[in-house]
Formats: sequence, C-alpha cells, structure tokens
Amino acid sequence: MNGTSTWCRRVVGMTISASLWVATAFGDSQPITLQAVLKLAGSQNRSVELAAERVREARATLTRDREQLFPWVSPGVAYRRHDGNLQDVVGNVFDASKQSGVAALTLQAQIELGDTLYRVLASKQAVKSIEASEAVQRRNTAQQAAAAYAELSRAAASIEAAEESERIAEEFLRQVRQAVEAGLAFSGDAVRAEVQLQRNQSLRLRAQEELRLASVRLAELLRLPMTIELRPDLSEFVPLTLVPTNRPLDALVASALAHRPELRQSQAQSAGAEALKKGTSVGPWFPTLGAQAAVGGLAGGRNGDFRNGDDFQEYGVAASWKIGPGGIGDRSRIRSAESRFRQAKILEEQMRDAILREVLEARARTDSAAALVELAGKTVTSSRRLLELSHARREFGVAAVMEAVDAEREYTRARSDQLRAVAEHNRLQWELWRAVGEGEPDVSPASSRR
Repeated sequence: MNGTSTWCRRVVGMTISASLWVATAFGDSQPITLQAVLKLAGSQNRSVELAAERVREARATLTRDREQLFPWVSPGVAYRRHDGNLQDVVGNVFDASKQSGVAALTLQAQIELGDTLYRVLASKQAVKSIEASEAVQRRNTAQQAAAAYAELSRAAASIEAAEESERIAEEFLRQVRQAVEAGLAFSGDAVRAEVQLQRNQSLRLRAQEELRLASVRLAELLRLPMTIELRPDLSEFVPLTLVPTNRPLDALVASALAHRPELRQSQAQSAGAEALKKGTSVGPWFPTLGAQAAVGGLAGGRNGDFRNGDDFQEYGVAASWKIGPGGIGDRSRIRSAESRFRQAKILEEQMRDAILREVLEARARTDSAAALVELAGKTVTSSRRLLELSHARREFGVAAVMEAVDAEREYTRARSDQLRAVAEHNRLQWELWRAVGEGEPDVSPASSRR
C-alpha cells in the first residue's frame, strides 16, 4: 500500500512538473498553486527521494537477513588425479596412479540460530525506523515548500501593494505640482511628494527582486526550472487554518505523541537496540545448526580408467555452542549492547520532550501571529482612513503637504506589515501542523481558510 501511494505521488508530481517544463517554452513566468507545490514537494524533492531509497535499502537488508535462515544449494563437478607415492590409513607408503570424477548436488545450511533470529528482529525495527525517517522528511519538505510558497506570495503581493502606493504618490505629486503652478503651494512641497514617489518606486523594485529570489528558492526545492518565474495564486494569500486555534493544548500534545513520525523512529531504534542486546545475552544459548545433504555420482580407477561409476548419497547434521568472546559469557559484548540500548531509550525520552516543547512553542507563536494579523488589518484600515482624510483636507487647503506625505508613508508601511504578518502566520501554521503530526492538510480554498 505504501509503495502504491508513493507511485501515485510520483505520477502526479511528474505530470505537474512536465506541464511546467512544457510551459517554459511559452513564457518566462508560470502560475503555481499551493496544492501543486505540496504534490511536487512529495514527489520530486531530492531529500524525499533519498529517504525513499534508504527505505528500499533497509527492506533489502531485512530480506537478506531472513534468507540466512534458509539452506542453499551448491551444484558442482570435480576431477582429481594422483601419481606417485601415497600413504594409506595404516601408514604404509606405496606408489599409486589413480583418478576420479564427481558430479554432485549439495544442499547445505549453517545457521547461527540466536544471532540470526535477533538480527532479523533488529532489521525489522530498522525498517520501521527508516520508514518513519522518510515520513519525517516528507513532512519537513512539505513544511519548507509551503513556507517558501508563502514567501513567494508575500513578495508578489508586495509588488501589488507597492504599485498601489506608487499610483497614489503619482496622483498626489500631480496635484501638488498643479497647486505649485497655481501659487497655492510651495515648490518644496512638490519635491517632498517626488521623494515619496521615488521611495515607493524603490519598494516596488525591492519587491520584484524578492519575488525572483523566492521563485528561485521554491523552484530549487521542487526541482523545477529555475530560469522561469513562478507566479503564485494571490487568492490563496490569506490566513490559513491548518490546525484549529480553539483546540485544547492537551489535545494537541496527545496528537503529537500519537502521530509524530520522529517518535516512532526513536521507538523503533530503541526496539532494535533491545533486540541486539538480547542477541548478546540470550542468543549465544541457541546452538549453531549445521546440515548437509549431497547426492551425485562418483567414478574413477587406477591409471587412466574410469570404472565403477555409480551414485552416492551423503547426509550430516551438527549442533554447536560458542563459549567465550562472541559467545556465552562475553561480558564486554553484553555490556556494550546494554549501553547502546540505554542510549536509545535516553534519546527516545529526549525526542518526547522535544516534541512537547515544539508543540507548546508552535501553539504560542501561532496564537501571537493570529493576533498580529488581526492588528495589522486594523492598522491598514486606520492608515487608509488617515490617508483619505489628509487628502480631503489638502483639497480644501487645510492640511499641509507634509501631513499627506506622512499619511502615505504610514499606509505603505501598514500594508507591508500586514503582508509580512500573513506570511508569518501561514508559516507558523505549517510549523504547528508539523509539530502536531496529524495527516495530510486540507488546503482547498473552501476548507483551509478563515
């Protein structure tokens, strides 16, 4: 089932990637959505591919260890020739010339039973650990890709905000110049308005640079052509709600301890270390088993004759124990395995504490980020109202140009702060999602936004 889901993710990812690669022939900028980003992150990221290869390696190692429990077949042929002195079993030395040939099929098995059994158990836990590590990498990559997409969206929205501020400043400069020509305003006022326009133009240029850099970083993460400029869907650039903020903190902690793949990884490593520990203390008491069965034909004779050819059968079984280093009573080996097991348990407890800390920190940050988004929205509304009032007063000849320029500056700063607050809020929502460890997030427009 896991292999099927991985294959499906790859097919979807390759389809999206192919469409983007083909689209590069028709333009320098291409749209991309959050859903496409997440699918590509789960199918094309190099770190995810590397983690998947490690899973395949661990499974192959487990298969190899299991195969040690089964016998192997050794077909073969042999020819032997002897000329000259030879000693018989009694001790007499005599001259002999003889030859023989044999063809046989041998079935052999030699199993260090205790070592093999516990090694297989350890390999099973190693597979679970590596599979959990792959899940960790997938979640981390999804979080990184979503954060990169949020930054790309912020940069694109910043360009629109800067262009709006630039239009406001251009219109204001035009009105001030008309007032200067009519003798209603000081020429220095036009210079102030011109400086404000140039500041807004520089903000737009910086936002365009940030968009290009964010596009390159996201393309690298998703293994897309870095030469194209990815264009986000700005309708998605709203505060996300991946983990409801009204959920009790205890429920978030319980979910993290139940679902975080990092904890499963640590638990599997502890179980594997325990299996190896038992392999050093209990395993040596299991015998090493050996068995052999051979069937074939033997022919030979004196000088150059091949006579008396006929079939033969051989059978044998054995059981043995090892006492000393590497076997029964090897205290240093036992102590070393016990120490590795205790280390694994300590690391498991450390991981549990780290998960608890991450959940608490992520929850505190998302709560603060949500409050900052709300406050930033109010600030934008107030600064917009201030800008409208200052322009209205200037039109009636009451307000000074300096007041209008300050109002424009405050409005531009408030818009920038709002965009950064939304991007940070979304980044922290993804961090909380990763910390809680729940399933795939629903990022559809209808369900994942406030």
